[in-house]
Parts: sequence; C-alpha cells; structure tokens
Amino acid sequence: MRDQFNKVSRRDLLKRAGAIAAAGAASGPLLAPSIVRAAAEIEKEELKFGFIKLTDMAPIAIAKEMNFFEDEGLYVTVEPQANWKVLLDRVITGELDGAHMLAGQPLGATIGFGTKAHVITPFSMDLNGNGITVATSVWEEMKKYIPIGSDGKPMHPIKAEALRKVVDRYRAEGKPFNLGMVFPLSTHNYELRYWLASGGIHPGFYSPTDSSGQIMGDVLISVTPPPQMPSTMQAGTILGYCVGEPWNQQAVFKGIGVPVITDYEIWKNNPEKVFGVTAEFADKHPNTLIAITKALIRAGMRLDADNNANRPQAVKILAKSEYVGADPEVIANSMTGTFEYEKGDRRPVPDFNVFFRYFATYPYLSDAVWYLTQMRRWGQITEYKPDSWYAETARQVYRSDIYLKAAKLLVAEGKAKQEDFPWDSDGYRAATNEFIDGVTYDGRKPNDYLESLAIGLKHDQRVDGIKVVGN
Repeated sequence: MRDQFNKVSRRDLLKRAGAIAAAGAASGPLLAPSIVRAAAEIEKEELKFGFIKLTDMAPIAIAKEMNFFEDEGLYVTVEPQANWKVLLDRVITGELDGAHMLAGQPLGATIGFGTKAHVITPFSMDLNGNGITVATSVWEEMKKYIPIGSDGKPMHPIKAEALRKVVDRYRAEGKPFNLGMVFPLSTHNYELRYWLASGGIHPGFYSPTDSSGQIMGDVLISVTPPPQMPSTMQAGTILGYCVGEPWNQQAVFKGIGVPVITDYEIWKNNPEKVFGVTAEFADKHPNTLIAITKALIRAGMRLDADNNANRPQAVKILAKSEYVGADPEVIANSMTGTFEYEKGDRRPVPDFNVFFRYFATYPYLSDAVWYLTQMRRWGQITEYKPDSWYAETARQVYRSDIYLKAAKLLVAEGKAKQEDFPWDSDGYRAATNEFIDGVTYDGRKPNDYLESLAIGLKHDQRVDGIKVVGN
C-alpha cells in the first residue's frame, strides 16, 4: 500500500496553485487562470509508464527517483517492456498511461503505418544517444579503407564507404550482409539507413505488400530488441547494428564488436526519444499531462545541470535492475561524456547524451517532419505528399502547446528560468547541413529535401513489387 503520509493532499495542491497565482501576479501576465488551475486539478493520480532498457529512458527514472512526479501529485510506477511494438500497443490499449517512445512511433501510429492510433508527444526526452556497431571481423576489413590520424588511430567520423567495400565482397560471394535495428519506425532504422546511403549502400525499400524494408537492398536490415543486439551479433546472426546505449558499449566491453560512428556524427543533435501518450489520454487528462511534462522537464534539467555533474548519480540509478540493469561501468562510458570505439580508444563526446541543453526537451515540428521524410524516402509512406501535409501531420503529433504550458508553470514556481525555453519558436529549427553527407535539411521544405538525397524515392515514385516506378 502506498504510504499515505507521503501523498500530496488536494489542499496542498490548492495551496500550491494559490502560490503560483501570486507569483504570476507579481511577475506580470505570465500565467492564465486556466493554467494555474491545472496545478490543482489532476484528473488521474496513479499512473503506469512503460520503457525499454536504454539509458535514454533516464528522464523517467530521474523524475521518479527524485520525487518530481510526486511533487506534482502523481504516483507513478514504471515497467520495462519486451520490445517497441508491445510498448506501443499497450499504450494504445490503455494498459500503460504513457511511455518512453521512439521519436517516429507517435507519427507512424498516427498516419497508420502498423498499428493505427492517434498518439502525441508533449516532450522530447533527449538528443543523440545511438551508435552503429559492427562485428570485430567486419571492423578488421573496414580498417583497411579508413584513414589513420597522426595519433595512429582511425580518423572519425567514419564514412560508410569503408563498409561498402566489405558489403561488395559479401555480395560477390553470394552471402547476405545482415544488420539489426530496433523497430521499423525507429530513429535507429533511419540513422542506419542514412549512414549507409551516404556511402552508396542501398538499405532497401518498403512497399504496401512487403514490410521487410529489404526490397532492392544491398544489405538486409531486420529487427532485434536492443538488449539482445550484442548476443545476436556474437552468434553471427547479424554483422552489425544500430542501437542506443548501453548496447554499443556492451559490445566493446565483451570484445565482440566496434562502434564505428555515433548518431551525433550522422546528424548533430538529432532528436532521439519522446514521451508518448494517446490523444485520448491527453484530451481526458489535460492537467495530468501538464504535470507529467513538468516532472520530465525537471528531470532533463537535472541530468544536464552543472556540466553533467549529476550524471554519476544517474548512472547508479539506471544500473538498477528495475531500470536498465546493466553494468554501471558500461552505462558510464557514454552517460558521463566519453565514448569508447575500439577497445581502449576512448574519446570525449560530451554531447553523446543531451537531456536539456539546446532546448532538447522541446518537441520541434521540424524534427517530426524529418522523420516523416525518412518514412517517405524508404517507402513506408507510399505516395507523394505536399509540404503542407508534413506540416499538418507534425502539428497533430508534436504538441509544443502542452510543453509550453508546463514550462510556464515551472518558471512561475521558480523551478526553471525564462531563458530555458524557446518561447518565440514557430516549431522549426533553422535549416542545417550538419549531417554526415553535408546535405541541407529545411523542415519547411520536405519535398525539396527528399529530391536532394541521392538514394531514396523521389516525388511521385513508388515501390511496385521489386522495382521503383514513376517519374
């Protein structure tokens, strides 16, 4: 039974709402009365959240362990899920109130790729955090084609052209080159495909009748749950994979593989996970969702505060069996600002995991649009869509309005600073070419972006059977 003496009473919440209102009155018209009332009118106090055993579920763990959820009058239990599909399905059915999700999952569900349901996110959980790892045998072949720096170590970022030589040999010998990713709608799938395509390796298409994603592919990419990646590669079933931490560092720790590139090097400061709920949950429990978002924002702030000074504590929390349950040393490799490539080749990567700086927690529409472009590029979206469709779909799913209501409350309570949030943003980041291939992405012009990519579907092209048709 929950300790009733730790429970925040309705009277306490009303007192807090009054204090917030007073703060708002003193500092100007920051808060509308309806936002102030949200602090007191929690529609659902007891909640269950799902997650996958990855270090980037950290905001949920920290919000729970630091009592940020309880500060909002919420009593949260958390539960690891077997895989991303099970997690999404359980959120849709209501078995879970919300979950740590892949950034593309709410979008894919909303447009009907796989399970059809309107899922939204008011909160981006992190930036970066993934890597691409290859088996040691593959790495030894790749190294022949990678320039060596003055320090005697391979020069980074490592381009996919080096892997192409290995893939070509496998194809010439009639052997499949199998790679793993965690879910068809995952950041990992799109990052792996992006990196491969940038080096001239075709990752394969999806079609309405073939969900393998392997049509016309030079490699065969399939799904493997994150914690099983190292053992699956060790067994020889796959020759490499794209996954979040700690499962790249686990391959180094076990001596079975080498991470060749991080997603920070593929797309600098890319959005990785989000917190997702159904639109029905958001409509039925609007104040609860604001309270959840407040707690998660505070967790992100804590994780990045004082140049990551709280990360060692976070490592200890994540190492617990109820969260990630991996060796603390393995988790710390990336969480504390370093990343190990080859055994002993440890390099500083201070932004490998970003949980708050660079407005990491704000759900940018341009991030959503990028995921939609990749779904179209590889055939998950089967037909041409106008730019307006991308913008409208992004706005249905990435809910910055909810985020900013939570942020305003935190500022009024003195728990965050005004400058911590992008109040004047229209939801679109500035155009950027900070990708491994140097191609410029502008979220306002998704079709121009798609046309600029060397490999992938163009304009009205579609995949019909085993070939691409159209102009």
